[in-house]
Amino acid sequence: MNWVLTEESLGKLLDCFDADHNLAGEKYEDLRRALSRFFEGRGIFFHEECTDEVFDRVARRLVEGVEIRNIYSYCYEVARLVLLERIKSSEYRNVSIEAHNSDLSATDIGDELAEMERRLRCLDACLQQLPPESRLLITEYYQDDRRNRITRRQSMADRLGIRRDALANRAQRLRSKLEQCIVRCLKKDAV
Repeated sequence: MNWVLTEESLGKLLDCFDADHNLAGEKYEDLRRALSRFFEGRGIFFHEECTDEVFDRVARRLVEGVEIRNIYSYCYEVARLVLLERIKSSEYRNVSIEAHNSDLSATDIGDELAEMERRLRCLDACLQQLPPESRLLITEYYQDDRRNRITRRQSMADRLGIRRDALANRAQRLRSKLEQCIVRCLKKDAV
């Protein structure tokens, strides 16, 4: 069973950024954006999932009593490990434009755009297979308003009458289901 970020572990994680939890939340979100770009720039599909994995691992280590002197360096080291694991698991990879040589022809760009279109079609098709309440939950959970992510997710949990970690579990299950559906769709599309 996957370890889940709890209120206690999130508190310990935020304490590493700043004693003031408002400032800590801002610094956390800044690092979240940076880590997400780190994964996305290396061609990792579902880069947000990788970012969540980094924070989950770091928070778990804090709960286990590990002393972290520099949260930024530590998170980037964990991110490198997560990246290596994802690269070895080919179903989580996607081809980024940077992976091609720098002299991209119009044909290469057209191929990249066609690939992006194919991925988006699969994502849309897989989202449509979810029940409406699940589709709403997963799209709201991953809205692009990153600055208010913690607050938004807490209000979602309150609205649903569940704890934040239970919401994270639901989102994880839905994300995994979506990911599997997209991988199947892309394989089917390729044939």
